[in-house]
Amino acid sequence: MSSFIVYSLLLLACVFALFPLAWSFATSLKGEAEVVAYPPVWIPNSPTLENYANVLTSGLPYYVLNSVLVAALTIVLSLAIAAHAGYAVSRFSFRGRDALLYLILASMMVARVANIVPLYILGSRLGLLDTKLALVLVYSGWQMPIAVWLLKDFFANVPPSLDRAAQVDGYGALAIFYRIALPLVRPGLAAAAILIFMFVWNDFILAVTLTTSEPNRMVTVGLYNYVGQFGIQWGELTAAVTVALLPVLVLFAFVQRTLTQGLTAGAVKG
Repeated sequence: MSSFIVYSLLLLACVFALFPLAWSFATSLKGEAEVVAYPPVWIPNSPTLENYANVLTSGLPYYVLNSVLVAALTIVLSLAIAAHAGYAVSRFSFRGRDALLYLILASMMVARVANIVPLYILGSRLGLLDTKLALVLVYSGWQMPIAVWLLKDFFANVPPSLDRAAQVDGYGALAIFYRIALPLVRPGLAAAAILIFMFVWNDFILAVTLTTSEPNRMVTVGLYNYVGQFGIQWGELTAAVTVALLPVLVLFAFVQRTLTQGLTAGAVKG
């Protein structure tokens, strides 16, 4: 009986989570008359791809590519720094190590909205406003703490005996990191990459603040093109949302097993 209740609640949770996506997809296939019809038309009587044709011939594909590019560069930069930092704090003892870790953790507690104005002024003085580089640098800085803490636990789970065995074989510190430790924490790298990607993909406030031109516009900002002064183009908006979800769904389908392994393994030490 308890299993039935649990599975029933899980089913309800799935329906609750998936219904907006299903409704959005159904709306994207409707004509204008069916979109505004009352009572609402649940399943389009005459499905059409006109909304998709309109959004794919507008700037949306460029916005998606911009988001993919910025997310990819942010992942590379964040993990390149966080992996070295996570390995160092998990393997070496030095004065102030714990204080440094807690300082990194404390930086995550500062409301990101409070940093928008200082970041805008700094970007303006450095000439980085309305550039993808500005987004990559800020996103990397914001996601570094969680990546360091996540990878620190993964490196801590790699037996130190492997390091000592590699030293006997003549490996130096960098060789041990790149050839022994780093390949063993690939699930952690995948988990951190997914978290960073989702943050970048979903961000709006920073993207709309630091970029203004069409060539640098992110997908979350581009979706607001379909929200006009006199109304919302629901058909095209839902089609654009569906297109914007595709990279996320493809990524999750590709790394689902690695992500699950990474999130569970990184939370348990020893």
